[in-house]
Amino acid sequence: MNILEQVNKEYIDELVKNNPVPNFRAGDTVQVAIKIKEGDKTRTQLFEGVVIAKKNRSIGSSFKVRKISNGEGVERLFHLYSPSISIKVLKHGKVRRAKLYYLRKRTGKAARIAEKVRQ
Repeated sequence: MNILEQVNKEYIDELVKNNPVPNFRAGDTVQVAIKIKEGDKTRTQLFEGVVIAKKNRSIGSSFKVRKISNGEGVERLFHLYSPSISIKVLKHGKVRRAKLYYLRKRTGKAARIAEKVRQ
């Protein structure tokens, strides 16, 4: 392990200690709470949708969440180890792919993902 990987691992461990990252993957429905700072005030904004992609790149890991808002598809990219977000998994989806970009073309019932039954 080189020095850069070691520093990244230490930084990730420090961030995860304060804000644990749940285990999720593409197809899961998540609720991301984002801390937004406006002037001297801070507030929390929720973004709830389906994870359509996840990229594992050490400290640069990210995931993309898609939701339908007023009939328009909205996607947002989040950094996994950001101190300004917290993630809550609502449902686990039953999918067979790592990237669900095909959902962009689908609407209504065709865009639904079956829920994985966990025991």
